[in-house]
Amino acid sequence: MRPFSYARARTLEDAARLTRDEGAIPIAGGTNLLDLMKLQVETPDALADINRIGFGGIEETDDGGLWIGGLATNTETAIHPRVRTDYPVLARAILAGATQQLRNKATTGGNLCQRTRCFYFTNIDQPCNKREPGSGCGAIDGIAKLHAVLGTSDQCIATYPGDMAVALSALDAQVEIAAPSGDTRRVPVRHFHCLPGDTPWRENVLEPGEIITSVALPPPVGGTQIYRKVRERSSYAFALVSVAAIIEMDDGKFTRADFAFGGLAHKPWHDERIAETLIGKVASDDVFDKAADILLEDARGYGENDFKIPLARRTLHAVLQQATEAAA
Repeated sequence: MRPFSYARARTLEDAARLTRDEGAIPIAGGTNLLDLMKLQVETPDALADINRIGFGGIEETDDGGLWIGGLATNTETAIHPRVRTDYPVLARAILAGATQQLRNKATTGGNLCQRTRCFYFTNIDQPCNKREPGSGCGAIDGIAKLHAVLGTSDQCIATYPGDMAVALSALDAQVEIAAPSGDTRRVPVRHFHCLPGDTPWRENVLEPGEIITSVALPPPVGGTQIYRKVRERSSYAFALVSVAAIIEMDDGKFTRADFAFGGLAHKPWHDERIAETLIGKVASDDVFDKAADILLEDARGYGENDFKIPLARRTLHAVLQQATEAAA
């Protein structure tokens, strides 16, 4: 690890000054950043510890939703009574990721900003357009088992590795962001992460100096909430495919069908057309097939990860079948 300076920000203004004037990288739980610094993928000259600027905890909002602080730990969120009761898909997604020790340190903001686990990104001896623009993408013709099949580009096929953001996308949560100027803005989680395109190094919509202060959940959405994660072993493994689903049915027909998918793209994948295909339809294998066809119509495998396409189809089928049985 290379030498770096460290400063503790006491306020949001402190953090903004350190990031703007000294080019410091904000650090909270540090569960991803420190690993990348040890690998010399990240080589900051300065870190700004933001753990004491506030924005922790979880509170109810005026409209009956929930405000989750940017510095709330993943454990706090997963075990919060309101999350467990009203947003179980979020609790299940968080508990499906990492270890208890990591969840005790990892924060809401850091989880959203975690970086890909692509072998070529984390190995500085390998080409990677995300880490070193113009150097190429080693994964396209190389080790690609974990990589994306949707939304890829000829610059990058890495996946977003998180579980929490997949559930937040299905819930249509909003990310609250503070700028160094003091202004704030909200961005739907569904639009927070970027596809690689020609700028794979730009992974989300944060501008320099901006900090995630919270995530806002809508009022309870009800329904059958499912988080299914397919991985190579039962714990501490990233998703090959994951599905977050919120489904409601009435008289055998779908009345709500909000889905988000992990492990398939550079971001949590959300496609409005899946809900449009399902709502008003009676559950059947044919309807499930049509939803999967829409999800995967533009999917492209890269050899080692070709299996993800039929795996995603089967996983979506399984989730829809589970929801149908739960509603019966």
